[in-house]
Amino acid sequence: MKKCTRCLVPETVDTISFDEKGVCSVCRQVEVKEDKIDWDVRFEQLEAIIAEYKGCGLYDCIVPYSGGKDSVFQLYYIVRELKLKPLVVRFNHWGYRPLVEENNTKVFKQLGVDVVEFTPNFHVVRELMLESFKRRGDFCWHCHTGIYAGVMHMAIRFEVPLLFWGESTAEYHSWYTFEEMEEVDEKRFNRLMNQGITADDMYEFLQGRVDRRDLWMFDYPKRKDLMRLKVRSICLGNYIKWDTKANVAVIKEKLGWKGQQVEGVPPEYDYEKIECAFQGMRDYSKFVKRGYGRSNHLLSIDIRNGRKSRDEAEEIEYKHDGKRPASFNWFLDIMKMSEEEYYEILKPHQVYPWQFDAAQVQPGEPTPDFDQWDRTDLNEVPLGPDQR
Repeated sequence: MKKCTRCLVPETVDTISFDEKGVCSVCRQVEVKEDKIDWDVRFEQLEAIIAEYKGCGLYDCIVPYSGGKDSVFQLYYIVRELKLKPLVVRFNHWGYRPLVEENNTKVFKQLGVDVVEFTPNFHVVRELMLESFKRRGDFCWHCHTGIYAGVMHMAIRFEVPLLFWGESTAEYHSWYTFEEMEEVDEKRFNRLMNQGITADDMYEFLQGRVDRRDLWMFDYPKRKDLMRLKVRSICLGNYIKWDTKANVAVIKEKLGWKGQQVEGVPPEYDYEKIECAFQGMRDYSKFVKRGYGRSNHLLSIDIRNGRKSRDEAEEIEYKHDGKRPASFNWFLDIMKMSEEEYYEILKPHQVYPWQFDAAQVQPGEPTPDFDQWDRTDLNEVPLGPDQR
């Protein structure tokens, strides 16, 4: 596979392109971020937006929140630096690991915020996971759509028009550039998040296995309702210069936020995607389809920021990406699927020129908290078109 001559990004990454020197579009965007964006001007633009919305309702803004590094930093920055009163909105995707609640208790108590959490019906979620995995090779459709569409529904219900998300996607992908001032709107939702499948589509695919009303949280709100409220849904990383490692240092020092090991991730990145038990299987599925995993992503960021050499990063990537997660059987039990079925589903989703070879896969290590993960017996809970 062709890879960026500067970082480790391969040609199988969505939206990626390479210039005549073989440098990827993300590396070039990071140059724009460093050299061409006036961050003082961007912060002035942020202050102007805040002035328009602050003090106009029960809350100044909404902060979507998972308990991972980015949402914790967003919340910290909005409360402590911007002095705003946010409503924290959590979408519970049914994958939170035990440490998340400990971290959240510290964060919420210290920052003093109101929190709303929505947890969808797990029977519905499980059907969505299976269907999206079969159709897109990604079982996280419910999470992608629920987090984004669901939070927008909460904005309408609480009449809070200003929403703050985290970094710009230009940090990692080429869906947008730093110059575009990306907003987290319906266009972005359809371009990035729903994998080309609407809630109406999913209802038809499921053929009566769920009610249409069970999918309201995954359905983007009506445009007229968003326009009436004059919703602005923006990326904080378009207005302040985003640096994940520096942000993590802040929340660890100021809030006592803890990191933990994630499957397939080098130990030094103890802050990355720590909140989700499904993360190891999601990253492994990406490796099966595209030939790269979470380590590739993280190491490429460090190369761009001058924190690692390419040779050093390649060595670390080889040690961690593509290992069979210790949670593999745990995941298969939830999905009522065999290992053979798992690979058979992913086979048509492989992106040329990558070719996955299961015979080359080595086992990965379990996380220290693996024995604490939920193991509710689901044998009597129907799943899939042949179970009803």
